[in-house]
Amino acid sequence: MGPNHSRWSLRRTGLTTASLTLLLTGTVAGAAPAATAAPADAGTSASVECFEPARAHSDAKARPGAAGGHDPNQLTSAQVAQRERDFSAALKARDQRRAQNVSALATVTIPVVFHVISEDGTRANGNIPDSMINAQMAVLNESYAGTTGGAATEFAFQLSAINRLTRPAFYPIGYGSSAEAQMKSQLRRGGKETLNIYTGDLTSGLLGWATFPQTTLSTYDGVVVLAESLPGGSAVPYDGGDTATHEVGHWLNLYHTFQGGCSTTGDQVADTPAERSPASGCPTGRNTCTTAGVDPIHNFMDYTIDSCMTEFTAGQATRMLNAWNAYRAP
Repeated sequence: MGPNHSRWSLRRTGLTTASLTLLLTGTVAGAAPAATAAPADAGTSASVECFEPARAHSDAKARPGAAGGHDPNQLTSAQVAQRERDFSAALKARDQRRAQNVSALATVTIPVVFHVISEDGTRANGNIPDSMINAQMAVLNESYAGTTGGAATEFAFQLSAINRLTRPAFYPIGYGSSAEAQMKSQLRRGGKETLNIYTGDLTSGLLGWATFPQTTLSTYDGVVVLAESLPGGSAVPYDGGDTATHEVGHWLNLYHTFQGGCSTTGDQVADTPAERSPASGCPTGRNTCTTAGVDPIHNFMDYTIDSCMTEFTAGQATRMLNAWNAYRAP
């Protein structure tokens, strides 16, 4: 089973329309390239080793992938079944480690490395400032702490480095491309526990994608997000930083809330109401399945606009922690 998946896609046609995306892929190897200077308003909160022109963005199609685009993080039932078998095996292995007095993590601080990819080193072409990255870190910590609503998770995020790279061959970042594989194999840092986030302009109208956890670490492991989706960016109404929140949810083994539609298993989390299809915008009283509960439009793993996304559930928090201890705990 490939390691990747994504959140939404931001389809751009003329001024642009919006949608969602995630992913599943392979690995490659390479050597790390030289870094470039930070933009003028870059801070000093992390070690430093790239932004697109501001555009108007329409909410016409929201995240569900316009123009026939497919979200790579939306899995088939066979892919979900394979992932769940793998997850069960990883949980069993974790329990065996516990039996050997290897303690499981309960509270987790995840080190984060941002790789800022730019075409020419300018703010207009990917080289976003540290201020946007710091704001994104704040959003991640607030979202996963439950301060925006819903359940608190056991996760916190700590920025450990900002790596800046000017490389036209990697810009825009192409989902599933050989250039993406080369970029990640050259740049990825740390072990399974390190969250690598790659920002830049993205091809195929995507807002982002991510890898699901695997037993064996791949250089492909990490999250890719549109630079303009970070707080302060121009990807309105997806400019609140929740693209990263959503993609990190995949990185921690969450499916979309609408995975499996109205089936009994759905997203494998009991306390997220079943949802037949992704929601867009911020609908009121949407209920697409006959089972109890209206659609979870405020959940970070749906496709609604950033201002509508506010919560994880307790079941999702538990699934993420189990996945962390099974796959990513050092």
